[in-house]
Amino acid sequence: MPDDLGSLSLAEIARLVEQRRLPPVERWNPAECGHSGMRIARDGTWFHDGGPIGRVAMVRLFSTILRREPDGRFVLVTPVEKLDVDVEDAPFVAVEVKSEGDGESRNLAFRLNIGDIVIADSDHRLRFEEAADGPHPYVEVRPGLDALIARPVYYELAELALAEDAEPPGLWSGGTFFRMAPQ
Repeated sequence: MPDDLGSLSLAEIARLVEQRRLPPVERWNPAECGHSGMRIARDGTWFHDGGPIGRVAMVRLFSTILRREPDGRFVLVTPVEKLDVDVEDAPFVAVEVKSEGDGESRNLAFRLNIGDIVIADSDHRLRFEEAADGPHPYVEVRPGLDALIARPVYYELAELALAEDAEPPGLWSGGTFFRMAPQ
């Protein structure tokens, strides 16, 4: 995956997203094996036994086998084991956005801290939650797994929404309108 969305068209980004194949973690149901010793911090940093995981390739690998259980827990799952992971907020962070088009024709592509790309649409919804420290915007990456939208990216979205002058304030992407307010 690219390090920068600026040089790609949305059609090129869509092709990259389509090529990305993930393991079928939703079909794997091994027995519980305990805790992984892993924690994902609010800023998207992955830790193991208290120290940050420095190898980006390892974080990317672990991210492909991450799943959210119906009870809300996060687990790393393989065909033979399932290990709990502590997640402070969301397991991923959207660190860049690329917008193409305007109004109902707009598409928003997000690059995540792990290098993946997500295009906001009806299957990858944007949502905005209000918290004591301000809005917490998210984009759905996979079922049950969200990316917290980094503050600078949120400000870019807010600028786009203000320019659109929609009522209620929000943005279109992938044919779906997303209100930029808690729902």
